[in-house]
Amino acid sequence: MAVYVLGHKSPDTDSVTAAIAFAELQKMLGVDAVPCRQGDLNPETEVVLKKFGFDAPELRTDVTNEQYMLVDHSDIKQAPDNWDKGELLAVVDHHKIGDITTPNPIFFCAMPVGCTGTILYKLYVDLYKKEIPANVAGLMMSAILSDTVLFKSATCTPEDKEAAEALAKIAGIDNMMDWGMEMAKAKSAVEGVSPRDLIFRDYKDFDMSGKAIGIGQLELVSLDLVDKIRDDLYEELKKVKEEGNRHSVFLMLTDIMKEGTDLMAVTDDPSIIEKAFGKTLEGKTVWLPGVMSRKKQMVPNLEKACAA
Repeated sequence: MAVYVLGHKSPDTDSVTAAIAFAELQKMLGVDAVPCRQGDLNPETEVVLKKFGFDAPELRTDVTNEQYMLVDHSDIKQAPDNWDKGELLAVVDHHKIGDITTPNPIFFCAMPVGCTGTILYKLYVDLYKKEIPANVAGLMMSAILSDTVLFKSATCTPEDKEAAEALAKIAGIDNMMDWGMEMAKAKSAVEGVSPRDLIFRDYKDFDMSGKAIGIGQLELVSLDLVDKIRDDLYEELKKVKEEGNRHSVFLMLTDIMKEGTDLMAVTDDPSIIEKAFGKTLEGKTVWLPGVMSRKKQMVPNLEKACAA
C-alpha cells in the first residue's frame, strides 16, 4: 500500500523538497512512499526541481482512507483534507507542535532548526546511516538556503549551516551562496502574477486567542519590485480578510538584502501591531528592521498581542 508524504498547503521549497527527500528515505527503509504536494509550485521551487532533475510531486489534497506522513507542518489548517479519515504514520517538522492528534503512537521528529531539510539530513546520516543521493542532497541544501533566507533569518542555527555545507559537497555545488542568490531571484518574480497569487504564494492561517489571523510572505531581493502593485496587493488583502472573516491579514514584504520587512496590514485592530512590534502603521505598512521570519518573529509577537 502506498504511503503519501505531504508538505503543507501553499507549498514552499522546504515542504516540497522535504516530501521528496523523506519519501526517498522511506523507500530505503522498505516503504512504498510517494511524495506529494498540496498546491501549485512557486517559481523558486520550480527552479530547484529543474536544477536537480526532479518532476513536480503529484498533487494530492485529500487522504481519506490513505496512509500518509507529514513534513514541515503539524497543524490541521495546513494539513490535507480529511486528515482524520486517513492514518498518519509520521511527522517531521521544525515549527511549533500543532494540533493534529493520532489514536496510535507515530514517528514524530521535531527540532528547533531553520529547515525541515536540516532534520532530514540528521535522519539520513545520524539515525538511519543512509547515504544521501547527490540530487536529493541538492534539494535539501536548497531548502535550507530558502528557509533560512541565505542564513540571514532569525531561525537559522549552526546545525542548518553545517547541514547545508555537507549537502553542498554531496550535491557537487561549489558555491552554494551563488546558487542561493539564483533561487532568491526566482523567488522574487512578481511580474505577470496576480495579487491574489502573490499573497497566497507563501501564506498560512493561524488561530490566535480565538482571532483568525492570516500571514503571507513575499521574499524579495528589492522592495522596488512591488512598487507598482502595492495598491493592488492591499485591495486584495482586504478581500482575503473579508472572505475568511479574519480579524487581520498581514503580508510580509521581506527585503532579503536590507534584512527587514515592510509589513502590509489589514486589521480590525491596528493597535495589535504596536502591541506586537512597538511600531504604528504608517498608512498601509510599517517597516520592521531585522524581521525576516514569520515563524520566529511574526507569529510569537502577534500571538502575545492577541492574548493581551
